[in-house]
Amino acid sequence: MNITVGRQAIAEASEKLKNWGRWGKDDQIGTLNHIRPDDIVKAAALIKTGKVFALGIPLDRKGPQTGLFGGRWNPIHTMLATGTDAVAGRQDVVPNIRYADDAINMPVQCATHWDSLGHIFYEEKMYNGHDARLVDCNGLGKLGIEHSRNKMVGRGVLLDVARFKKVDCLPDGYGISNAELDACARAQDVAVGRGDFVIIRTGQLEKCLKHGWGAFAGGDAPGVKFENCYWCHEKEIAAICSDTWGVEVRPNETTEANQPWHWVVIPAMGLTMGEMFYLKELAEDSAEDGVYEFFFCGPPLIITGATGSPINPQAIK
Repeated sequence: MNITVGRQAIAEASEKLKNWGRWGKDDQIGTLNHIRPDDIVKAAALIKTGKVFALGIPLDRKGPQTGLFGGRWNPIHTMLATGTDAVAGRQDVVPNIRYADDAINMPVQCATHWDSLGHIFYEEKMYNGHDARLVDCNGLGKLGIEHSRNKMVGRGVLLDVARFKKVDCLPDGYGISNAELDACARAQDVAVGRGDFVIIRTGQLEKCLKHGWGAFAGGDAPGVKFENCYWCHEKEIAAICSDTWGVEVRPNETTEANQPWHWVVIPAMGLTMGEMFYLKELAEDSAEDGVYEFFFCGPPLIITGATGSPINPQAIK
C-alpha cells in the first residue's frame, strides 16, 4: 500500500476499520473477540516438546525507562522486612514470625506489557464510542485491562523480520511493510489468521540489552508502517506484539500526529497490543526447528481500571 500518512489518512483508516458495535455496544475487549474456544483447543495441540519461553524482561531498576515519554520510571523494588530484621530480633514480638516481605512501585507500561483499549483516545472518544471523560483519577470507567483477564490465550505466531532480512537488528526508522510481513510468513512456512497473537521481532530489544537502553523507551525504532492497521484488520488477528517500545516505526511517518498507527488500532479497531517482548531464545529455537507457531499465554494482572498491565508472557512449543 502507498499511503501518505497524516490527519486525513488517520481519519480515513479510523472510519474504514472501525469495529465499534461489531461485538455489541457494551464490548470491552475488541479484537480479542476473534478468539474462539476451538481456537484455544487447537493452539494447545501445538505443544509438542514442552519447551517454554518466557517473553518478559526483568522488573528492576535496570529497565529501559529514561524519562523520554510520559514521566515513566523503572520499577522500584522496596524491602518491607528483611533477614537482618529477623536476626536482630525485630520481628519476635509483632508479628512474632521471622519473614521477608517487599513491595514494588512501577508504571504499568514501563516494561513488557499489554496496553488496554482505554490507553489511547481519538479526539474525545475511546474504543466502541466510549467518552474519554470516563477515564478520571479513579481509573478507566470503561475498557480497563481487567476485562481481558481470561482472554490472552491462543495461537502465537512469531514473525522474525530481522532474521528474514538477514540482520541482527533492523535499523532505527525502518518501516516494515505489509508485503514484508507476508513474505516473512511465507519464508517461515507459517500463515497468520483469525485470532492469532502475532509477535514481530526487530532485534532492537536484544541490541539494547547488549549495548545499553539509550533512547529505547520513546526514541527512534524499527516498526510496522501505518499501513499495518489494514493488515491487522484484514487478518482478524487478536493482538499484535513486538520487541520495541511502541510496535510502530519511529520517527513516525508524519509530523501531524505522534504514533499515528496507535490512533487507529486502539480507539477505532480495539486491537490489543503488547510491547517490549523479549524474543531472543524463542527466535533462536524457531530458526533451529523451523517452527514459528506455538501455544501462547499472557494474562494481565487484574488491575481494575488500568491502562495496561505488566506481564511475563509464555510461548510453549
